Amino acid sequence: MIEPVYSAAPGRYENMEYRRCGRSGVRIPVLALGLWHNFGSLKPFSEVKAMAHYAFDKGICHFDLANNYGPVFGAAEENFGRLMDSSFRPYRDELFISTKAGWDMWPGPYGNWGSRKYLMASLDQSLRRMKLDYVDIFYSHRWDPETPLEETMQALVDIVRQGKALYVGLSRYPAEQARKAFHYLAERDVPCLLYQDRYNIIDRAPQCSGLIDLCAEGGSGFIAFSPLQQGLLSGRYLNGIPADSRMAQGVFLKQEMLTQELLQALDGLNKLAAGRGQSLAQMALSWLLNDNRVTSVIIGASSVAQIEDNLKTIGTTGFTDEELKLVESLSAPVQLKKLG
Repeated sequence: MIEPVYSAAPGRYENMEYRRCGRSGVRIPVLALGLWHNFGSLKPFSEVKAMAHYAFDKGICHFDLANNYGPVFGAAEENFGRLMDSSFRPYRDELFISTKAGWDMWPGPYGNWGSRKYLMASLDQSLRRMKLDYVDIFYSHRWDPETPLEETMQALVDIVRQGKALYVGLSRYPAEQARKAFHYLAERDVPCLLYQDRYNIIDRAPQCSGLIDLCAEGGSGFIAFSPLQQGLLSGRYLNGIPADSRMAQGVFLKQEMLTQELLQALDGLNKLAAGRGQSLAQMALSWLLNDNRVTSVIIGASSVAQIEDNLKTIGTTGFTDEELKLVESLSAPVQLKKLG
């Protein structure tokens, strides 16, 4: 059976909110679709395509990838390349596509960290997998303490000058290294467009370290990943540990994290969300976007229904002072740095 040719929804931009990345001319949707764990080789391509099409039809034009997203490594980028060939090619100029390099990708001394050799080779491979001539933004996925910062940053500068990326970004850099990197890039007229980090109600490291303020001061946007802390803020664990959950399987979450103190905090946050007419997950997204220094939030999804649920956050990001104080009082005792 021949599938009909994909045609994007005509009103796809009408109900999405877009925010400017720092002091740039670029605006991106407040929700981006992350292709980290559910867009690789374990997922039928038909489901990958359905989620990507639904997201784009709703105005999510930012797709976030990395070289090792899968499983297996490279599989998410390969599937995105299939999407480009099957349906997204006519819409390339409407898409904002990111990829990254910095974590383990291939064997040997040149398939990890932050050397010029690794970053250049990795991006070339990513472009081949994704069937693209360029990406919109290329990130250094993590700070490399053994490679001179200048080498990593100059590789990013040269990647832009070669036309393989329009912009560059940083992910998970400590504050001091981020400050130096921002300065190096700005001096060479290739400013950091976006800084990406884990940030959510119970993991506020970027706030505590001053990184969000640093981004605002330096003219960089801030994009948050893991807004539901691997599912802790999804509502799935309010009544214990479901048998099919990540925590039950020991994937990314350990059962010892679900302390009585955390359960009480999640229950309180869930009740607050219900009073706002939201699910816990929706409120967690709203809380992030309530801060106008947060440019966008990367959502993960395993189904179209999850994307649909997350989209209900649009237009519901306002909080009263009383609600913000209650979020703070409920979540402060269970910050992840204290949970270990």
